[in-house]
Amino acid sequence: MSGALPITRVGIGQDSHRFLSADSAKPCIVAGLIFSDCPGLAADSDGDVVFHALCNAISSLSGVPILGGIAIDLCHKDGITDSQVYLERAVKTLGPQKLQHVAFTIEGKRPRFQKRLEEMRANIARVLKVDIAQVGITVTSGDGLTDFGCGEGLQCFCALTTVEC
Repeated sequence: MSGALPITRVGIGQDSHRFLSADSAKPCIVAGLIFSDCPGLAADSDGDVVFHALCNAISSLSGVPILGGIAIDLCHKDGITDSQVYLERAVKTLGPQKLQHVAFTIEGKRPRFQKRLEEMRANIARVLKVDIAQVGITVTSGDGLTDFGCGEGLQCFCALTTVEC
């Protein structure tokens, strides 16, 4: 056997936010898309649990505190609340690692994601500059066993794999 095998790494991230009151004007943004049938999520930023979980998964690989550092500075100092900006910065911290696959599980009673899963996958793939086949999403209501399953907010888990180039 000649040469060393490439190193595969796995990153894991999680994020959750409660919904604001129904009369809030803040939109619900998930995977960079607006879901008009729900109030927005309580957060200094747009509260996008998918992009935040992905940022946390990247942080677990790179060691760079994206949400706890870069995003806070962007939000509080520069007024940038768009989580896509945080995610684009996070991807740069991966260095020579090439993204192989990213998978999400979203828990929440609302909004209903099923009809927009392909649109969500396509938007994540676009931001990450990968093929849509490298993005997977599952959704669950959690059978009402948690606050998320009872419709109080959203929770997202993310796992990603990279290979060193």
